[in-house]
Amino acid sequence: MFTSINPFTQETIAEYTPHTPAEIDEKLALGHKAYRELLSVPLEQRRQWMMQVAQSMKDNVDEHAALITQEMGKTLKEARAEVLKCATSAEYYAENITEMLQHKPIRSDAYKSYVSYEPKGIILAIMPWNFPYWQVFRFAIPNILAGNTGILKHASNVSGCALAIEKIFSQSNFPAGTFQSLLVSSKDIEPVIADPRVQGVTLTGSTPAGKSVAALAGKHIKKTVLELGGSDPFIVLKDADLEAAAKTAVQGRMQNAGQSCIAAKRWIVEKEIVPAFTAEVKRILEQLKQGDPTQDDTQMGPMARPDLAEELAKQLQDTISQGARLELGGTHEGCNFAPTLLTGVTNKMTAFKEETFGPLAVIIEAANETEAIALANETEFGLGAALWTSDLDKAARLATQIDSGNVFINAMVRSDARLPFGGVKQSGYGRELSLEGTHEFLNVKTVYIQQ
Repeated sequence: MFTSINPFTQETIAEYTPHTPAEIDEKLALGHKAYRELLSVPLEQRRQWMMQVAQSMKDNVDEHAALITQEMGKTLKEARAEVLKCATSAEYYAENITEMLQHKPIRSDAYKSYVSYEPKGIILAIMPWNFPYWQVFRFAIPNILAGNTGILKHASNVSGCALAIEKIFSQSNFPAGTFQSLLVSSKDIEPVIADPRVQGVTLTGSTPAGKSVAALAGKHIKKTVLELGGSDPFIVLKDADLEAAAKTAVQGRMQNAGQSCIAAKRWIVEKEIVPAFTAEVKRILEQLKQGDPTQDDTQMGPMARPDLAEELAKQLQDTISQGARLELGGTHEGCNFAPTLLTGVTNKMTAFKEETFGPLAVIIEAANETEAIALANETEFGLGAALWTSDLDKAARLATQIDSGNVFINAMVRSDARLPFGGVKQSGYGRELSLEGTHEFLNVKTVYIQQ
């Protein structure tokens, strides 16, 4: 059984029976049938159906937000924002998908030659619990509009969210089987990947999970897109707007109780402003209200599972034993982990070298901007990075030196339907969102016409 447990109260919400091999095969057959049906459905009709998806989510935002909060613990305010982000992204793609799928003419010696972008079939998505709606919709929206169908293997602790998303699509007039959820353990996913009806696999999760899925997909010659772990640098140079940088640093680290691949995990600050920056972020953190995520005035909820809190506590204690100073927090009870700040962190310490997935902020001192960039790149990850400076010409120059899939200047790193999203190094490969993400699981077909 898959058990859904409320992280704040530790009460069991629901239990779900995994699908049997026979049920999985039925879903794959239905998904392939839906793909064949979508091939004859005009794009304009798919656009209208996707607008119904968007409207459904807007109409039922409170219901979906409550489910997210119950299953993984983020505040209702954050959960509502996540649901609405999915809705507005559905609208964005419905409005722009025609242009994204247009043939691309290419001059050659042919009478006419061009590239067409065509659907391939079922795309399997293996998704995590931390953004249980957004991670799914940013894969599903462009792929389904393009004519693919989707099968979701969600994290088992958010099975209710998985089934709710399936219901949204089934009630929005898409052919039956266009989007389906599989309740299946990770150890049982290889037969699904191997199935010839599945044409690609997208995964958001840890780097070890990505390596495992990539190996399985490679064995069966299946295209993959991997969005994996991150240890994002948040670089603050001495000419930055310190107040704005401090406010955004706390938001970028503590949002979703710090459980985000693109959270601002390493605050790298030029030496001259370390004392002032430390004082300002500490002041903001001390005012941060943690508690019951269903209350409107709660700013940070619990972590999603007790074992995740225990792992973060171990990383925290290891870093303190290596010489870091505990400035604030450091305590936890069950899933409720207090906002925590460490200073004096160096590149030899655990909190620098490992991804920390929770509300732990660390300040790393850099002698100058050159060392700040070097420290930012001194990681196996390369998902996102933030750089704060008042000199925008310098920012543009330094951005090219940062090994990352995303660099945000004077802003918090985030995903946006209009912009490609993904990482380098151990943070994965391929892109989601925007034009580049839309084309990842399409047949990029060359058409050459001679008179």
